[in-house]
Amino acid sequence: MAETVGGSCLCGGVQFEVELPFTRAVYCHCSRCRKHSGTFGSIVGHVPMSQVHVLRGEELIRVFEPPGGRVKAFCSVCGSSLFGGAWPNGEMASIRLGAFDDDPQVRPMRHAYVDSRAPWDELPDDGLPRYPDAPPPNA
Repeated sequence: MAETVGGSCLCGGVQFEVELPFTRAVYCHCSRCRKHSGTFGSIVGHVPMSQVHVLRGEELIRVFEPPGGRVKAFCSVCGSSLFGGAWPNGEMASIRLGAFDDDPQVRPMRHAYVDSRAPWDELPDDGLPRYPDAPPPNA
């Protein structure tokens, strides 16, 4: 049986689990993630969609797909940002690391969309690669 890590929204209405491992994690500094999160952007882990299992509250998940952008999926009760990317119909899922109840056992490996970060968003000197927009698929 695969090792899993559980997550949920703030109100607990949406609960999910993810089979490990993640393929990667990234800090996203794009303006859409910034607006959706109310902070610098988001930190997301990527896994094949087949590794994500919504255990409860699937009917509470709302999806907003901005023109030319990636999906922002959130709990309709508490507003917690949960999923992104091509949720729920893509091959890969993006999951907000802050939604996990335990350690997802992945750490951000790069900064993406740094050219669209907010003026007050100071990048840390963490040695991670920085991409002006989306990183190449194999990066």
